[in-house]
Amino acid sequence: QVQLVESGGNLVQAGGSLRLSCAASINIFTFNNMGWYRQAPGKQRELVARITRGGSLDYADSVKGRFTISRDVAKNTVDLQMNSLKFEDTGVYHCNAVQILGEYWGQGTQVTVSS
Repeated sequence: QVQLVESGGNLVQAGGSLRLSCAASINIFTFNNMGWYRQAPGKQRELVARITRGGSLDYADSVKGRFTISRDVAKNTVDLQMNSLKFEDTGVYHCNAVQILGEYWGQGTQVTVSS
């Protein structure tokens, strides 16, 4: 079975940085794409960043220039480097992976940015 486990969420002051990591239980090249989504209380879940098997990148407009998604194929991990964090970045961040057989989600890691 496929498992995605997120880590790295924390409480951080505005302007600070965090690095989230998503560890997949299988070879990440199995996935057509992997990404990070977030959801804050009272808001809908939104795509934050995504990387395709071929390395193409997509970012939400709100995080462009501040967040960077990357992968380590040897470790089967996808990371999200988050810099210049803002209060509105607060939320539960979920790792997502898509392959022809289905779509998978991690259980999430909490990011809280204090003002």
